[in-house]
Amino acid sequence: MNFLKKLFTAFRGITTEVGEVIIDTQTIRILEQEVRDAKKYLDEAKENLAKVIAEQMGIDREIKRLSKSIEEYEGYAIQALDKSNNKLAEEIAEKIAVLENELNAQQNVLESYNFSVTTLKQHIKETEHKIKSIEREINVVKTTESVQKANVAATKFSGSTSTLQSASESLERIKKKQQQKTDQMKAARELQEQESGGDLPEKLRESGIVQDKVYSHSVLERIKAKHSDSKKDIHL
Repeated sequence: MNFLKKLFTAFRGITTEVGEVIIDTQTIRILEQEVRDAKKYLDEAKENLAKVIAEQMGIDREIKRLSKSIEEYEGYAIQALDKSNNKLAEEIAEKIAVLENELNAQQNVLESYNFSVTTLKQHIKETEHKIKSIEREINVVKTTESVQKANVAATKFSGSTSTLQSASESLERIKKKQQQKTDQMKAARELQEQESGGDLPEKLRESGIVQDKVYSHSVLERIKAKHSDSKKDIHL
């Protein structure tokens, strides 16, 4: 019973560890997918922000146009008063009132756009920072995991009974066998040369009877000898 209990406990521990590894692996994949989704949504947010800014610029241009029109009509009103044309001045004043009401409405819209643009820019900046932070954390985790795997692999090659030691011993055995084969081939070749008299030229060279190389002093001695013989022949 104790054995079965220990076996069950060990199996449960292995199952838990494997489950945690699977969960951790899935967590990294989920985070990477969420980062990709966040980047996609962030790009969409930037596109929408560009549209909002474009509308903001349009409202700003409209406010400038209304302000210019009000200033222009105020000039007309002054000219009408100068000419004592009060009725025309009143009509111009009504026009100015309409323009100013429209101007006030557009200014309120612009203030709303200004607030929205500022807020959106801040949110986008914060989101970009969060995404970069998560990406750094993911890279650190993945790099750490790779380093740990490398350490585990390297550990397998440490120690006198390690795989590396075994591999080194195997290589030494191979090298010894190759050297033995080379020695056998060399010995067989020497035996063959001895049987066929192939070592005779070597013996002749070693005894000095046959020379492979011509030296300058021997050439000079030969020339001197020939020259001396030719002189003798002349005198005779």
